Amino acid sequence: MSQSHPRISKAVIPAAGLGTRFLPATKATPKEMLPVVDKPAIQYVVEEAVSAGLDDVLMVTGRNKRPLEDHFDRNYELESALGKKGDAERLAKVQESSDLATMHYVRQGDPKGLGHAVLCAAPHVGNEPFAVLLGDDLIDPRDPLLQRMIGVQQEHGGSVIALMEVAPEQIHLYGSAAVQATEDADVVKVSGLVEKPTAEEAPSHYAVIGRYVLDPAVFDILRKTEPGRGGEIQLTDALQQLAADERIGGPVHGVVFEGRRYDTGDRGDYLRAIVRLACEREDLGPDFRTWLRRYVTEEMQQR
Repeated sequence: MSQSHPRISKAVIPAAGLGTRFLPATKATPKEMLPVVDKPAIQYVVEEAVSAGLDDVLMVTGRNKRPLEDHFDRNYELESALGKKGDAERLAKVQESSDLATMHYVRQGDPKGLGHAVLCAAPHVGNEPFAVLLGDDLIDPRDPLLQRMIGVQQEHGGSVIALMEVAPEQIHLYGSAAVQATEDADVVKVSGLVEKPTAEEAPSHYAVIGRYVLDPAVFDILRKTEPGRGGEIQLTDALQQLAADERIGGPVHGVVFEGRRYDTGDRGDYLRAIVRLACEREDLGPDFRTWLRRYVTEEMQQR
C-alpha cells in the first residue's frame, strides 16, 4: 500500500568544484557558467528542478563563484538598455533566469567532498526530504527523471538515487549499487553502494549519476562520516549506511534511467551536448544540421 510522505519542495545544487578538467577556461569563470549553446550549464539544472516542482533552490558555492549568483539575480542596467531598444525577446531571456526560482546560497568553506557540500545545506533544508542535483549532469527535459524519483520517494519514503547502466570499464568513474528488482521495471531496491570500485569489485554495472532525493536522516550520518576515497567525505558512504539499515531513514531505492544525459564535466561529452542540443533547436537546428552534414561528409572524404 502506498503511503503519504512529506512534500518535497527544496533542491540543493552543489557548485563549489574548481573545474580543473576545463582549465584554462575555468581559471576565472566557474565551470557551471560555461555555455551550452546560449545558456550556462547551471541554468539547465535549475530549470530541471523547477520543472519537477522544486522552486526553493539552495546553491552550495565556493570562492570565485560570484557569477552564479549574478546570473540568477536582476541586471537592471542591462534590462533598461534592452527595454529602451525595444528588444523584448532578449529582455525576456535576461529576465528568465532571475524569475526561475527562489534562490539561496551558502559557501562550502573547505573542499571536503560532495558529502560535505550536502551537509552544508542542513540548516536550510531542515527536517524534510530534499533533492540534490549535480551541476555537471544535464538531463534532457524530455526525460523527466527527477519527477519520477520524487514519485518513488513519495510512495516508498526514504531516499532515491538515479542509476544508469554503464560498461564495466567505466564503473570505476562512479559509485556502484548493489540492487534487487521490484515490481516496477525501472525501480530497484538498493542494498549496498561502493564509491568508484574497480570492475572486479563493483556489485553491479549500475552507476550512480547526479540526481538524488534524500531523507534528512542523511545529515546525521554525514556529520559522523570520516573522509573516504580521495580524502573526501563521500555521499555514497552515507547512502551505504542508509541502505544497510532502513531504521535510520527508510529504504534506499534506485530509478534506472535510460534517457538522454549529458556529462558536461567531461570535455568530449560537453561538446556532444552542445551539438545535440543545437541540432534539436527550432531556431538553430535546420541551418546547423545542414552545415554539420556537409562538414562530416567532407571530413570523411578527406580521410
